Amino acid sequence: QVRLVESGGGLVQAGGSLRLSCSSSGRTFSLYAVAWFRQAPGNERQLIATIAPSIGGTNYAAVVKGRFTLSADNATDTVYHQMNSLKPEASAISYCAATNSLGAFFAAKWGSWGHGTQVTVSS
Repeated sequence: QVRLVESGGGLVQAGGSLRLSCSSSGRTFSLYAVAWFRQAPGNERQLIATIAPSIGGTNYAAVVKGRFTLSADNATDTVYHQMNSLKPEASAISYCAATNSLGAFFAAKWGSWGHGTQVTVSS
């Protein structure tokens, strides 16, 4: 089981930037992909982006494409979530999740979750 801890949340003005981190530990050798989700009050959880660190492939929701970037530091088993040009709608709890296999990734089976970090974007 991979254990995940998010950090880097905080308060930022609209148009500003914030970088979140997802640190992993445990059975990181089995980690295949990491996803970032966000959930604002009253809204459903939304998938924002995914990254497969082993190959460096990324995928982004259209609403954040061009403004958000995921990257991975394989040496520290950390995935970074760079958020630029932030908008108030990004105010949410951001979560990272991980899959342990290609099959799980295809099936969107996120077996490990962090507890989230709060992002607040002021108008």
